[in-house]
Amino acid sequence: MSYNVAIDGPAGAGKSTIAKAVAKKLNLIYVDTGAMYRAMALFMLRSGVDLQDTDKIIEKCKEADITIRYEDGVQVVFLNGENVNAFLRTEEVGNGASAISPLPEVRRKLVELQHKLAAESDCIMDGRDIGTCVLPNAQTKIYLTASSEVRAKRRYDELTAKGEKCDLRKIQADIEERDYRDMHREISPLKQAEDAVLVDTSDMSVDEVIEKIISLCMKR
Repeated sequence: MSYNVAIDGPAGAGKSTIAKAVAKKLNLIYVDTGAMYRAMALFMLRSGVDLQDTDKIIEKCKEADITIRYEDGVQVVFLNGENVNAFLRTEEVGNGASAISPLPEVRRKLVELQHKLAAESDCIMDGRDIGTCVLPNAQTKIYLTASSEVRAKRRYDELTAKGEKCDLRKIQADIEERDYRDMHREISPLKQAEDAVLVDTSDMSVDEVIEKIISLCMKR
């Protein structure tokens, strides 16, 4: 039986950074669910599907097989057997992913593929509803969070380090608005699974969080 770790939490909690680091240390596959949505968008674009045509998207998504494997330590996304890493980060694909991700049928198809991936390999997945909906039977579940002030400051530091001008108060307001949307959406709202361990990273360094998650994984 495969070993699965589910990490959920609000925007800016550092889920992806932590999940990738833990995956590396524990030799797990990090399932980048966002990359899977991008691969689905790429499939639609290559198939000439109009991204406003909901019926066509629903019909076409049944033909996509998307999986993730590691080759020489690098995460590779496969779309119907082809390595599509080189095509996933374009703006067109990113916009396409945003357009198709709200569709329940697309989500169902990708969750089905994520279940298959989790059943076949030891993996760690992060998102908003992994422990509650996608991997309800994961052996280790973590709800990673931090105060909106701390998450906003981290984002602010990240952007200013890149030379971008930004407003800390606006970033915090955006984060709080996104939290509200995520927690009140109709399909799979963000919430802590009953059997998840709450890890508040407000006063923790990245290394401390990684060690904490690894110790929780080792206990299960």
